[in-house]
Amino acid sequence: MSIELKTDNGHVTITNEVIATIAGGAAIECYGIVGMASKKQLRDGIAEILRKENFAKGVVVRQDEEDVHIDMYIIVSYGTKISEVAHNVQSQVKYNLEKTLGLKIKSINIFIQGVRVIQD
Repeated sequence: MSIELKTDNGHVTITNEVIATIAGGAAIECYGIVGMASKKQLRDGIAEILRKENFAKGVVVRQDEEDVHIDMYIIVSYGTKISEVAHNVQSQVKYNLEKTLGLKIKSINIFIQGVRVIQD
């Protein structure tokens, strides 16, 4: 599925994978995030951290008519306040998508897939 935008100069098509990649890149920059996790890879209570090129696997983009909904699966750093990290991710992702793509995001749902200790 993709989003069609009509402008004075023509049509623009934005795929869900592009939206997911931008959202994942914005989320990973937030304080307290260790990485993105795939929603399908949760086995034995252990979530694998996705690399940059696979951020789209940790983000699900849903559309209904004009509204865009995003589900994000993340791994947070041990010792951070999870509610604050989730709120920061929601704000950052919404801001980046609206600024970069001009989309109005209806909701951003955060699913914490794990907590990891960051090793220096």
